Amino acid sequence: MLRIGAIPSVFLAIGALAMPESPRWLVLQGRLGDAKQVLDKTCDSEEEAQLRLADIKEAAGIPEECNDDVVQVPKRSHGEGVWKELFLHPTPTVKHILIAGVGIHFFQQSSGIDAVVLYSPKIFEKAGITSKSDKLLATVAVGFTKTVFILVATFLLDRIGRRPLLLSSVGGMIVSLATLGTCLTIIDHSEKKVIWALALAIASVLSFVASFSIGLGPVAWVYTSEIFPLRLRAQGTSMGTAMNRLMCQIVSMSFLSLCKAITIGGAFFLFMGVAIVSWVFFYTLLPETQGRTLEEMQVLFGTFFKWRSTMRELEKNKHVSNEDRTGNNGGQAQLGTTNG
Repeated sequence: MLRIGAIPSVFLAIGALAMPESPRWLVLQGRLGDAKQVLDKTCDSEEEAQLRLADIKEAAGIPEECNDDVVQVPKRSHGEGVWKELFLHPTPTVKHILIAGVGIHFFQQSSGIDAVVLYSPKIFEKAGITSKSDKLLATVAVGFTKTVFILVATFLLDRIGRRPLLLSSVGGMIVSLATLGTCLTIIDHSEKKVIWALALAIASVLSFVASFSIGLGPVAWVYTSEIFPLRLRAQGTSMGTAMNRLMCQIVSMSFLSLCKAITIGGAFFLFMGVAIVSWVFFYTLLPETQGRTLEEMQVLFGTFFKWRSTMRELEKNKHVSNEDRTGNNGGQAQLGTTNG
């Protein structure tokens, strides 16, 4: 079965599509025979090669029953039909996928990560660090922490799954933001330097960045690349990216004004509230995608809050199918033994 890969698989897929002799490029040139040969060599099984070829043929507008080596590829539109399917007449499945794909990018940036990274010197200054060298060192620690935990996430995504990483990540962000907001509020209302609050504020910033980088940061991009069907993937991921960049600009440009309006501690309490809403959103609407085929993905999405019962049905059907396959193999083995 065609399974959805994690970050390494995404990188390989991007590299394959960028190559001039990739299967999709060959199909777009009408060279079905050459594309099939490439897929037979690069896929794990013949079934997977057939599924991938069928998906690419559907995206290119070639009839599924067409198996000629060289075909005439029909002229494609500029995506008008896709935009209508996404926004004007979406099916329940497309609507659920669009909400999940755009929503995860909205909450990724509205949680305040860019405010923490871009304005970390100001945050540390507000916490009580006045030395330029100390502020620089603390800022470097933020960047180092972000990089390290993103690398850790690349090894955990396939082992743990997207959903557990995402929920635990946002949970850590909520605790970190609550602690940071409390510490900055205490420092703001104290006439003397509060050493423990200063140390805890710095630790909270690093904890927030680490929590974001190990889950919500990378999972948003991986999840969006997995859930959209091929015919909608380009436009769907572009909508998620547009929302991501829009919220990044809004948060970055409004942070200083927000701090003046409700204090810097209040700003982080606001981000904490957004993170709580995002945790509820992810828990209720986003199913696990690790190891799911494209066909299973189309079944999971579209049920909205009832996706858990749908997932149980899928697991039950898969279990029954595996038992039937095992039983058939066992029967063949016994027949062979008897004949011998």
